[in-house]
Amino acid sequence: MSQKPKFSRAHEGLGDQFSDPVEAAVFPLHMLRYRNDTAARSVGLHSLNDVRWVSHFGRFESLSEDAQPSPLALRYHGHQFQHYNPDLGDGRGFLFAQLYDLTDGRLLDLGT
Repeated sequence: MSQKPKFSRAHEGLGDQFSDPVEAAVFPLHMLRYRNDTAARSVGLHSLNDVRWVSHFGRFESLSEDAQPSPLALRYHGHQFQHYNPDLGDGRGFLFAQLYDLTDGRLLDLGT
């Protein structure tokens, strides 16, 4: 029996000081090269066809109305150049969605 994804929006409860909504870059061509169907099954996303896979993981369209509505750039704080900065950004990428592993209940982050 297939299970549906169980999404989390935990970051909404943290407040605005922990993240900023962002828009993903727009690319003219998307090509699906690989999809991990084993991992997709473990979180309930195995029923996505290739078109929807590209929409969600290539264009970062929200996975569901229960999912996070837009990608987030996570903030962190610390010392930079010998000065404390409360608004450092996560320049590595963004958080696209959070959902639970249906086999063991771990909360997983999907990010770029």
